[in-house]
Amino acid sequence: MGEPVRVLVTGAAGQIAYSLLYSIAKGDVFGKDQPLILVLLDITPMMTVLEGVVMELQDCALPLLREVIPTDKEEVAFKDLDIAILVGSMPRREGMERKDLLKANVKIFKSQGAALDKYAKKTVKVVVVGNPANTNCLIASKSAPSIPKENFSCLTRLDHNRAKSQIALKLGVTANDVKNVIIWGNHSSTQYPDVNHAKVNVKGKEVGVYEAIKDDSWLKGDFILTVQQRGAAVIKARKLSSAMSAAKAICDHVRDIWFGTPAGEFVSMGVISDGNSYGVPEDLLYSFPVVIKDKTWKFVEGLPINDFSREKMDLTAKELTEEKETAVEFLSSA
Repeated sequence: MGEPVRVLVTGAAGQIAYSLLYSIAKGDVFGKDQPLILVLLDITPMMTVLEGVVMELQDCALPLLREVIPTDKEEVAFKDLDIAILVGSMPRREGMERKDLLKANVKIFKSQGAALDKYAKKTVKVVVVGNPANTNCLIASKSAPSIPKENFSCLTRLDHNRAKSQIALKLGVTANDVKNVIIWGNHSSTQYPDVNHAKVNVKGKEVGVYEAIKDDSWLKGDFILTVQQRGAAVIKARKLSSAMSAAKAICDHVRDIWFGTPAGEFVSMGVISDGNSYGVPEDLLYSFPVVIKDKTWKFVEGLPINDFSREKMDLTAKELTEEKETAVEFLSSA
């Protein structure tokens, strides 16, 4: 047993965290022999609820959990962190313009970025989940100039997992039989789920997804729409947003950062676009296919992009550029 890893989860009294904390604490993310300190941040009115979450974590009697620290103070929450999972954000309320949502979140993520800069380890890995995740992540990164931009990523793994599972369901295979789907762009309804480079294992043989499914109009139509609008479909059915699947995706994302991606496989992550070879403008937090080794991600290079893909990739880049411009305006006045 080594030194404990210090992990922050924000929005810790919320429903995503409720599904997430147990998985982290029992060793699903950092391994079965890695002790942990969990730091739980939420807003002051949620502290009583958070106390209940702490009691439950204690009552799980988990051998890896060395300490649980609930707090509403950034200077406590962000101190000496190895990993920060930023789940808490201002949710979109009915009748709220995306612009209002951005303004509220710029304030939160500017403050949390500054706290990371001041208190966390410079090697901290930061994962932004709270929406609009890509732009919130960019703002946090810009507000933490002493931490490498590459250390910031946002969650598009849920979309990646959704795409994998839609293909698996269509073919009657398991999600593990599908690999190398890509989510390009924004974690919004403009994202582009791309299976041009994806492979599926059918009866022991690896084939391209287009070849396996033999239904181009589904792959270019309903499949893309289903993945793009899955979050809204869950809300419509559950009257609550995806929590279980989001928590699982966060675990997948963080575990891959920590341990690396399997040989021959790549995953989707929102990362800084600087130096990409896919014609995506610089200085955007955009979802790309990446491989990870030694806690460092690299773009998957050299994938051919057809005209259909190009158009979709540009569309989501345009939305992200507009979001960024609005957010940066607010940033100077926040």
